[in-house]
Amino acid sequence: MLYILLPSPMFRSLQLLFRPRAGEYSDPLTPTRGFSLASSVSLFADYLTFGRSPSVTLFGHPHPTPLEFAFTKIAPITHLESAFTGKPRGEGGKMLTKLLPKARMVFLVTAALLWVSSAFAQSPSPSEAISFEQQGKLDDAIRVWQRVIEQNPRDAGALASLGVDFSKEQKYPEAVSAYRKALALDPQLPGIQLNLGLAEFKQGHFEAAIGPLSTASAVQPDNMQARALLGLSYYGTKRFREASKHLELAAKADPGNLQLRQVLAQSCLWAKRFDCALEEFRQIAQRDPNSAAAHVLTGEALDGMGRTPEAIGEFQEAVKAAPREPNVHFGLGYLHWKLKQYDEAEIEFKGELAVDPDNAQALAYLGDIEMKKNDANGAIPLLKKSLQLHEDIRIAHLDLGAILTEQGQYPAAIAALRRAVELDPEQPDAHYRLGRAYQASGNQAAAQKEFAKVRELHDKAEEDVARKMSAAPPPLQQ
Repeated sequence: MLYILLPSPMFRSLQLLFRPRAGEYSDPLTPTRGFSLASSVSLFADYLTFGRSPSVTLFGHPHPTPLEFAFTKIAPITHLESAFTGKPRGEGGKMLTKLLPKARMVFLVTAALLWVSSAFAQSPSPSEAISFEQQGKLDDAIRVWQRVIEQNPRDAGALASLGVDFSKEQKYPEAVSAYRKALALDPQLPGIQLNLGLAEFKQGHFEAAIGPLSTASAVQPDNMQARALLGLSYYGTKRFREASKHLELAAKADPGNLQLRQVLAQSCLWAKRFDCALEEFRQIAQRDPNSAAAHVLTGEALDGMGRTPEAIGEFQEAVKAAPREPNVHFGLGYLHWKLKQYDEAEIEFKGELAVDPDNAQALAYLGDIEMKKNDANGAIPLLKKSLQLHEDIRIAHLDLGAILTEQGQYPAAIAALRRAVELDPEQPDAHYRLGRAYQASGNQAAAQKEFAKVRELHDKAEEDVARKMSAAPPPLQQ
């Protein structure tokens, strides 16, 4: 009995589509690029050479055994050579004569296929890369994918798979390059935008991550992984309002994710969405009542809403929970300072310095309190030390400039006050003190310019208040 191994039927037109495997961070990445004839034959060669079937999708449908082989029963032939010489011998000669043309064709096809399979047995193939991935041999898989791409540079699926393997190896620049090439070839490739966005995010390229993650979220609005990454990317670019919108959706889908809620709360706080921030901080505090961070953040939200006395209560709870936590005493001291409770503020600023002697903010505000007590000799060393530790503390420049003006050191005073203006041009107090310093030094033109700026900033503030009030008209009188 002679059995000849044949594909069924001719590799089904020799068009195979493959499904490499699930993406590292996304839903299963399912590139849908077709293989060339050479790749298809290579898959067949893999089956013959390695005795295994690669994982493929046939015409878009999962197919556990992509290359089905039929054993074609020819006929009893007593002498093999007679089937191809045209000289039948023995019994069944007439029958064999009729079968000879078909047998010749079978032989030629079989010989051709065996030749092709031999020729491509050493060629790289997706199934070989997948096998290496399954074994955890990512470096070998990467090399195979690169060779597959060399043979077919327009194979978007192979490029996407190469990007995933690079990501797993934490080679994010190479992953981004592979993903972008795949995207250029096939913009509809499933999962590619999310994987690209994540690879950019992993490198801290938050602005670059926003584009692909926005697309991924638009394509799959319910994909909370893409939504959370998009929110975090906006947070990384300090676009807090946009961040809070996306993080809010992600937090609702994962209410137990405390870290996500903390970032959402911070986004709401910096976006001045104080109601949102306060609600999130309270949720965090309910899960961890002894969390100093939760009390601090709740206090910050309350202060932003103009509820500073309530904020002080939250900070006091934070101090009780973690008296050695950096910045907790400073925060409480600042709230007392803001309410002009300078004695209480001084205690807390000194408490902060007991925890962190180099806290530049605490030193600066202690210097401000000394200045308010008219103790220039006590204020100047504190203010100068704070600026040695951190050059960009506005209140230290402001106070130092005011003290130097009173001492008649006008050039030094003007330099300090100009720096205070640079750090926050919208604050009228620095413009006013700078105008006073120019006036005292005899530069009346410069002084009048600064005083005009003070009036402009005050007018602007009044206009903002008027606009806010007009947005909420009083109720009709009954």
